[in-house]
Amino acid sequence: MKNKKAAMEMSVGTIVTIVLLMSVLVLGIFLIQGIFKSAKGAVDLTDQQLQAEIGKLFESDAGVVIYPTSKYLKIKVGEIDQVGIGIKNIAGNTNVPTTFSYVVKQTDNDCGLSEEQVTNWISLGRTDEGIPIPISGFETTRATFKIPESTPTCLADFRVEVYRGGEIYDSEYFTVEVKA
Repeated sequence: MKNKKAAMEMSVGTIVTIVLLMSVLVLGIFLIQGIFKSAKGAVDLTDQQLQAEIGKLFESDAGVVIYPTSKYLKIKVGEIDQVGIGIKNIAGNTNVPTTFSYVVKQTDNDCGLSEEQVTNWISLGRTDEGIPIPISGFETTRATFKIPESTPTCLADFRVEVYRGGEIYDSEYFTVEVKA
């Protein structure tokens, strides 16, 4: 009789332990999922939030930075997302121009699409000119991507080229992954 009672208590204890461990596992998965969702593109950020995030990235002496910091954007077919672009004037003297421009160019893809077709994913913010930035100041902008329904699952690399006074100033790369 004591053996049956001990076996019953042990099996109940095992079941309780398994239930608790499964609960912790599920909570851990939701936590990790939340962390990775927060590192998504800039589409859900207000302008002030984007400026704050890009301001953090300018702790180094970079002339241009990309948000998200991973420089990797996953977009589902038919959806819209954004890349934040930050441009900082790191000039040391006042004799250099303080007017900037940029262009986002597609550099490579494995989509089986032409450069023009992939570049057309950028619905807003492909280029901008005449951006005044004081010395040591920075400006933020966005490039909005809209992936057409017929696009296959693939990767495409883009480069943001920044110009100061008509001459190349700095550039930065990022990748867009199209998901079905």
